[in-house]
Amino acid sequence: MSNPAQPLWQPTAATIATTQMDQFRRQVNEQYQQSLPDYHALYQWSVENREQFWNQLWDFGQVVASVRGSQVLGRDSMPGAEWFPEARLNFAENLLRFRDDKPALIERLENGSRRELSYGQLFENVERLAAALAAAGVVRGDRVAGFMPNIIDTVVAMLATTSLGAIWTSCSPDFGINGVLDRFGQVEPKILFACEGYFYNGKVIDSLPRLQQIVEQIDSIQKLVVVPVARSAQQTAEGIVGLDRAITLDEFVAKAPARPLTFEQTEFNHPLYIMYSSGTTGVPKCIVHGVGGTLLQHIKEHRLHTDISRDDTLFYFTTCGWMMWNWLVSGLACGATLVLYDGSPFYPAAQCLWDMADEEGISVFGTSAKYIAALEKADCKPRESHKLERLRAVLSTGSPLAHEGFRYVYRDIKSDVCLSSISGGTDIVSCFALGNPTLPVYPGELQCRGLGMAVQVWSDDGKPVLEEKGELVCASSFPCMPIGFWNDADGSKYHGAYFDSWPGVWAHGDYAEITEHGGVIIYGRSDAVLNPGGVRIGTAEIYRQVEKVEEVLDSICIGQDWGDDVRVVLFVVLRQGLTLDEELTQKIRATIRANTTPRHVPAKVIQVADIPRTISGKVVELAVRNVVHGKPVKNQEALANPQALKLFENLPELATE
Repeated sequence: MSNPAQPLWQPTAATIATTQMDQFRRQVNEQYQQSLPDYHALYQWSVENREQFWNQLWDFGQVVASVRGSQVLGRDSMPGAEWFPEARLNFAENLLRFRDDKPALIERLENGSRRELSYGQLFENVERLAAALAAAGVVRGDRVAGFMPNIIDTVVAMLATTSLGAIWTSCSPDFGINGVLDRFGQVEPKILFACEGYFYNGKVIDSLPRLQQIVEQIDSIQKLVVVPVARSAQQTAEGIVGLDRAITLDEFVAKAPARPLTFEQTEFNHPLYIMYSSGTTGVPKCIVHGVGGTLLQHIKEHRLHTDISRDDTLFYFTTCGWMMWNWLVSGLACGATLVLYDGSPFYPAAQCLWDMADEEGISVFGTSAKYIAALEKADCKPRESHKLERLRAVLSTGSPLAHEGFRYVYRDIKSDVCLSSISGGTDIVSCFALGNPTLPVYPGELQCRGLGMAVQVWSDDGKPVLEEKGELVCASSFPCMPIGFWNDADGSKYHGAYFDSWPGVWAHGDYAEITEHGGVIIYGRSDAVLNPGGVRIGTAEIYRQVEKVEEVLDSICIGQDWGDDVRVVLFVVLRQGLTLDEELTQKIRATIRANTTPRHVPAKVIQVADIPRTISGKVVELAVRNVVHGKPVKNQEALANPQALKLFENLPELATE
């Protein structure tokens, strides 16, 4: 059952009345002769009247389109729904509708460098780069890839690409060579933008050797456009001499004849982005997202669920290999100022991002649950050392944010802030459950389900349940479903990923609960759910307790096959200099037992030096489970630290004898 805890924060009636969410509710009431009193009523209306909802959102978000059409929803099925089938629009045009002197992008690198671009300058830069891409033969439907850090040039390259109706795909420069080939090799980009190096954790990392290998192995690349980051423009030009098909960004732009920026008008479901599943169970799936669905969904999440306007400075700690980069960049459609940071969030010190928050006047600060937990373990208290005057919202995603993480934010970062834990994924390049400036914040809960999304939790027999754990599903079609997977002509891979459990219903693969407040608790991935004695346990339930143990820095939990059952095994990384002894083991077990059930208590607690994670920071329970059971892990290139998997091989503590 859900926790009837007191809210940690709630908005005042006066604050609620000023939000775009409340403004939208009043518009709906007026337009459709409704008397919806609050968010919960608005949500219900949006799900029961999806066509009216998305149509109204189009107006509210001031979507720019050459044709809108009269039809909102043609074929209504999952997969294969046809939203706004007559519409013609361009993604980049919607992100470039402001052309004034207000800062659009602020770039901050770990080495202290800072660049700024106004909306007017951004338009001009996109215009010049789009001319260069067109001169290089890029046309509608071509793929352009970025092997890039989170910098201004990456955003410009994406906007220039999508202005032409071409498809953007990216991953961050910390990917290993096989990780890049597994992704870009499948989608065959015509142009590759890549940095020659980047900064991380006080080091300069050289990318040129990998660029050589990438162009040697991906024949489709006609031009490699090299962007200087860690070297000067001159050093970069010298460094790429002899590199096949390579040209510097400056030369690429300078060579092209001038051409006014035009926006290729495409259908609503025209491919915009190709994104990739984490690939820890095989070659990554190439997920194709459409222009209109991505735009509408992001406008909804930014303007209504996060209340972002032209007055905001929006920051999300992300790389270009994580969907939160795509989400962040859409903030341009609201006219906000976006802060792009590239580097370690803990270099040179734990508070470095909070220094930046003060310096840039960040009002919406986005990060991962792992970062918040690491800040707390580092005893960082920004509230005592920083002003954070403009900060009004903190967003967290990547994994469930534990109750302790919620309390830490309010205690040690800022008490008057809307803390929104959000959850969705690369699969929908957005969220199923997320924040809401008009609702209270309860510890451990995502505030609400997203407007227009028929999100439910189903029992094993396919019945919707409330205040019970089950499978997170979306029962009706929604605009930001992927168009499909790349190289999946018959749609079988796409169908198998989401629609095999219940035909016509999106099964997301999260183990979740809808609470009495209409909030959502995520207990972990369904495929990582533990099953001791036939009782389903979400790993997040155990992590929540382990985070309370001061000696433990990090942990990962799996189920090990044991006889005819499964036993729970917990691996822990301890603070430097500590060793797991019987006393600490019992403390960990007692903490878990005191707040859960005896079935949650691990049969084994084992100390390890490191825990494998994906490049976006998620723990990989299935990969560890495979190693423990002697099974191969197919695609270790998806991991930030694949060497950590070796720590779980042939452990004597787990011998099955």
